[in-house]
Amino acid sequence: MKKTILLNKTTKKEMSKEHKLFVRKERFKTFFIYFFRVLLLVSIIGLWELSANKNWVDPFITSSPSRIIKQIGVLYESGSLFTHIFTTLNETLLAFILSTLIGFSIAITLFVIPPLKRVLEPYIIILNSLPKIALGPLIIIWVGIGTKAIVTMGILICFVIAIINMLNSYLSVPNEKIMLLKSMGANKLQILTHLILPATIPDFISTLKINLGMAWVGVIMGEYLSSKAGIGYLLVYGGQVFKLDLVMSAIVILCFLSGIMYGIIAIIEKLINHKR
Repeated sequence: MKKTILLNKTTKKEMSKEHKLFVRKERFKTFFIYFFRVLLLVSIIGLWELSANKNWVDPFITSSPSRIIKQIGVLYESGSLFTHIFTTLNETLLAFILSTLIGFSIAITLFVIPPLKRVLEPYIIILNSLPKIALGPLIIIWVGIGTKAIVTMGILICFVIAIINMLNSYLSVPNEKIMLLKSMGANKLQILTHLILPATIPDFISTLKINLGMAWVGVIMGEYLSSKAGIGYLLVYGGQVFKLDLVMSAIVILCFLSGIMYGIIAIIEKLINHKR
């Protein structure tokens, strides 16, 4: 009995050492990756600034990091910076949330009612292939100009992608598992809630990431068509008056905001995976 206890203690100690070594290696890999990510960004910014200062490139056309920072400072001092940011951010969140709810609701409906899926599938594919910018004039006539038109454009770009991705994910669940639940007397709702939805959580998160990027695209496109404020407005205005520092500043702000929102979804994904 004593030998068995000693053996178990020794095994635990050995496993603990191996685990610590594994954790150290993983931490080093993570540090290595983040270090080179930052190094790459700093190198690009430094080379960009140096090229503009040495006139290797025309700073009027390419701008430079220092000019972008100065332009953002001008927007801040004028009091319009956060107005433009919150306008676009609000529109993007609305388009993202509404398109996600609509897309997933339709995907679940089509999965539960297969005949309806067969009827609507060709039309969904055609709608997905249609350039949404072509609907711009109609959107303005139907819902008016401003926020409604911009959010509508964002929804049109996102919700079809959500339908297609999630419907394919639901259909990819092994039929053997579905038949097993049916043999145990489970109805469609129970199969959906206890098997289909839990099994497709990774695809759900992936679709959220895709939808987020498409929501930004849709909102900026909408602001191109009809806006009085927002990041898309800054892009259009800066291009019209040849203020390319303003255009580049708007792009940098857009990248920063989209990166933050993507990071939030990535954190949610990690929390879900940890609980699973």
